[in-house]
Amino acid sequence: MNGETDITLLLKNMTPKLNEGEYVFCVVSSLSNIDLAEVLGLFSEEEGTTIILKKETADSLNLSYTYVAAWITLTVHSSLEAVGLTAAFSSALAKHLISCNVIAAYYHDHIFVAEKDAEKAVSILKGLSSNL
Repeated sequence: MNGETDITLLLKNMTPKLNEGEYVFCVVSSLSNIDLAEVLGLFSEEEGTTIILKKETADSLNLSYTYVAAWITLTVHSSLEAVGLTAAFSSALAKHLISCNVIAAYYHDHIFVAEKDAEKAVSILKGLSSNL
């Protein structure tokens, strides 16, 4: 099943959902002591492997991090080929000085914002959606 590509429909139906918990981005040189069932996201770079996981899991593994985030899921099924969705919501958040880190997965887009900005970000995203 392919996702939606129409930017108007995507914005209108994106319905942001704030997931429970605090999330962190950590860099590890090895995954050998990491239970992959605990990992929300993983990306390999030359410098190391970035993993996204719950803050409490990172703390229990003594992993370092510098950014504590809230995780917002846009519940609309967006196509990986959709054009403009990321630009629209990241611009709306930027106008309010909220940075966002975006993960585009197969079904949904996931936005990580500083935990202190979570409620405000959801409100901005809902406003963007309802203004169409």
